[in-house]
Amino acid sequence: MPRSYPPEFRRKVLDLVASGRKIAEVAELLGISNQTIYAWRRQHLIDTGQLPGTTSTDQSELAAARKRITELETELAIHRRAAELLGEVTSPKGGSKPSV
Repeated sequence: MPRSYPPEFRRKVLDLVASGRKIAEVAELLGISNQTIYAWRRQHLIDTGQLPGTTSTDQSELAAARKRITELETELAIHRRAAELLGEVTSPKGGSKPSV
């Protein structure tokens, strides 16, 4: 699982890069990969509207929506299975022979 860095740390890293420091230098200094900094910079440019793409806010909303959809699909599967099981049980209204 990828390591998670606090937003303040990311902001400071991006500020160092924006001030003219080389990405490789900042990465080595802080012990993180160059690719991580490139990804953060790209996402920052998307979030500020300088590049096209999905913003961080949209990504988090999309992740929450997908999670909720999964929960609802699971709940629906449970209800469908319960309906199948109850459908196999003879209902009291039509299950007995009518009186003669």
